[in-house]
Amino acid sequence: MSNSLSIALLLLLYFAVLMLVSFFTSKKADNDTFFRARRRSPWMIVAFGMIGASISGVTVVSVPGMVQYQGFTYLQMCMGFFLGYVLIAHLLLPLYYRRNYTSIYTFLEERFGTTSHRAGTVVFLIGKLISAATRLYLACLILHHLICKDWGIPFVLTALSVVLLVWLYTHSGGIRTIVWTDALQTLCLLIALGGMFCQVLHNLDMNLGQFMSNITQRGYTQWFVWEDWLSPQHFLKQFLSGAFITIVMTGLDQDTMQKNLTCRNLRAAQKNMYSYGITFLPINFLFLLLGAALLLWAEMNALTVPQQGDQLLLTMVTSGGLGRGILFCFALGIVAAAFSSADSAMTALTTGVCVDLLNIQQADPTKAIKIRRYTHAAVAFAIFLSICLLSCSTSGTLLDTLYTLVSYTYGPLLGLYTFGLCTKRQINDKLTPYICITAPILCAVISFLLYHYLHYQMGYELLLLNGILTIIALSLSNNRTT
Repeated sequence: MSNSLSIALLLLLYFAVLMLVSFFTSKKADNDTFFRARRRSPWMIVAFGMIGASISGVTVVSVPGMVQYQGFTYLQMCMGFFLGYVLIAHLLLPLYYRRNYTSIYTFLEERFGTTSHRAGTVVFLIGKLISAATRLYLACLILHHLICKDWGIPFVLTALSVVLLVWLYTHSGGIRTIVWTDALQTLCLLIALGGMFCQVLHNLDMNLGQFMSNITQRGYTQWFVWEDWLSPQHFLKQFLSGAFITIVMTGLDQDTMQKNLTCRNLRAAQKNMYSYGITFLPINFLFLLLGAALLLWAEMNALTVPQQGDQLLLTMVTSGGLGRGILFCFALGIVAAAFSSADSAMTALTTGVCVDLLNIQQADPTKAIKIRRYTHAAVAFAIFLSICLLSCSTSGTLLDTLYTLVSYTYGPLLGLYTFGLCTKRQINDKLTPYICITAPILCAVISFLLYHYLHYQMGYELLLLNGILTIIALSLSNNRTT
């Protein structure tokens, strides 16, 4: 049996299991089930499932490839992630639970007004659509390479099939289904990751101690960068960027917060956040170990290492030298990571449109369900179109591309929430959309000037600058206090 057929059968079996979970979790589902799972989700299941949702296909492919040029310095950002999770647990979750939000962007209307609410929602929708499409695009590309290309199926049909599969198991049960399917997909992802690393280590014929000694000698295990302030990998830049990226991509993101809000109470949601945050460092450490093992394998077998980091894992796995087992683990891991991030993104986008823009909670329940279903289908189609646009090309690693896009699109949300939570000042509500457009543009101009005249290349600190520019503009928009 060919590799492409074997992988296709494996994935069909995997999808059948997802549909079975969806069948049981979507019984008697209404809009409250779809949006909040009636707040009955066990926090341990939510926390475990959120791991897979955050570790997308982009992470699976990009993080191992970082070792070649950056060593283990990505762990500096992972340390910052945990600080971000602690801040979310103590600053944002109490607010969301105290006010019983379905959508977290309702805060913007209560604090500033309807226009700010809609502007913040649109910022989220644009940012989430871009990030969801970027993550799913990579999975589509890999599946096309592993399966569909050999059968003459065009990439467009591959992308359409993947998006359709995600829509099928989420369109009825929504977040209640996703809480359980994400837990299943996280388990598959971790099994796949562990399987790939063990297989490469076995092929290297080394125990763990010998392996660590070899990669340390080659300089792959550098964790910290302290000396070069201009380096994007400097510790403070990475650590602080990790914290702020976590705040916007988790705490100010309807996607991940929607899962937290399905927990029974605030204490359960905070436990979920702590445990979820703690897991990031060891899991990403294992991804980096896998990357180092692949580089060592390539060196020992005189294989050409691809210049682009995103290509390292795919190239080594599909070369055939590591065996079919690692290829199946890779395919399973990619699909599990891609589906678990795409399904929650699709549901969160649907929630943003239905609750924040269309306000379907005020509509007749039967009509509201119809609107939600049509919106969910429209969101799936929008993700598909975005994947087709992304297929043109991207530069740099996809993880860097994703975080850079997040820095530009989520910066205004960071500014709006910081200003709203830390001050009592009012703003001119009607100016908020213009501020949300102007701040990222100014951010891009400043970044260009710094690089052109001072040779300073901004990294993920773009997000912090973007948020600061938004806060300054909000401060100048009106000086009245509540």
